[in-house]
Amino acid sequence: MSDNYSTPLRHATVPVSVGNITVGGTAPVVVQSMTNTDTTDIAATTRQVLELARAGSELVRITVNTAEAAAAVPRIREALDKADCQIPLIGDFHFNGHKLLSDYPDCAAMLGKYRINPGNVGKGKKRDEQFARMIEIACEHDKPVRIGVNWGSLDQTLLVRLMDENAKLAEPKEPTEIMHAAMVASALESAQQAEAFGLGHDKIILSCKMSGVQDLVSVYQDLAEHCDYPLHLGLTEAGMGSKGIVASTAALSVLLQQGIGDTIRISLTPEPGGDRCQEVVVAQEILQSMGLRSFTPMVVSCPGCGRTSSTYFQQLAQDIQSYLRHKMPEWRKTHQGVEEMTVAVMGCVVNGPGESKHANIGISLPGTGEKPVAPVYVDGEKTVTLKGDHIAAEFQQIVEDYVKRTYTTSGV
Repeated sequence: MSDNYSTPLRHATVPVSVGNITVGGTAPVVVQSMTNTDTTDIAATTRQVLELARAGSELVRITVNTAEAAAAVPRIREALDKADCQIPLIGDFHFNGHKLLSDYPDCAAMLGKYRINPGNVGKGKKRDEQFARMIEIACEHDKPVRIGVNWGSLDQTLLVRLMDENAKLAEPKEPTEIMHAAMVASALESAQQAEAFGLGHDKIILSCKMSGVQDLVSVYQDLAEHCDYPLHLGLTEAGMGSKGIVASTAALSVLLQQGIGDTIRISLTPEPGGDRCQEVVVAQEILQSMGLRSFTPMVVSCPGCGRTSSTYFQQLAQDIQSYLRHKMPEWRKTHQGVEEMTVAVMGCVVNGPGESKHANIGISLPGTGEKPVAPVYVDGEKTVTLKGDHIAAEFQQIVEDYVKRTYTTSGV
């Protein structure tokens, strides 16, 4: 993390323990993800949880929507434990969560946290009864709860109430303002109700997810002003590809810079056949780019221009970045601090040597008209000049040797 700027002062929240992970308080912002497998497919769900954990997700949410899914949870937990994966599982409940948690106590016990959407718990008297039952079970098993409001399933009774109150004002507010107020009210009122039912203040996490960037920023700013519960951030239905990445980054970066947010999830729509782990990588890169956490060595590379003579440096940058991410699960256990390392892969002499000197390890590849050699810099000093057909392999070996030589080996 750079010393040239200070990190944001975090919104004060109480710490909440989710299995072996702390959310809120002084803990770092936690990365979360969610499976998209059918939970009843135990092998596929276990495999995807393991993939998400390997990518760096620290919490994983799974759908628990049927009796079969609830029955599968203990078996998934057992399979993860056998694989030495202690990542907490979060049960995502809608509509029938009270029944599933009551009928399948092993499911309730094996989950690290419950996610309850107050807009999907029930209506009228049943809503209070069913919500109370879920909170009662959380208390019995000493589990934290995320009260997750979503604007696509907002409590309509609450919204109508606020709309009616607004209509009676001499100067009514805009409907969007009332929608925002309803989101915050739903979260806070549900949290107060949960506490009244016996859930501890330090067992509650809140979220108010919306799909509009400005809507999300406004709602979370208001929510942060009115509570000290840890807040889970995420732009719901963010979209696919660059749209989803850009929208999520825009919204979450504003809030994180203001110190708002204790856990984040990037809700990307995977491309057909795409990797679910992309949402984990994006979440990590947001936090690392902002200097809030470090997860994997950062690769600095130039965009290329008329001076760059080939795509060789692009391929090398991609290969090195993939190599570093692939090695991190191993290095994370054995080489403490390696996630702070920076590697520069530059394509010509204009900025190449300078950027390479600023990185822990850097290589300046030849551009158009330059000598066909590639000087390598280690901690600011030129150490070797590579040339020939094996530059990529030789540079990768230099990186490997630097890691082994520089970063503390934990002995694991």
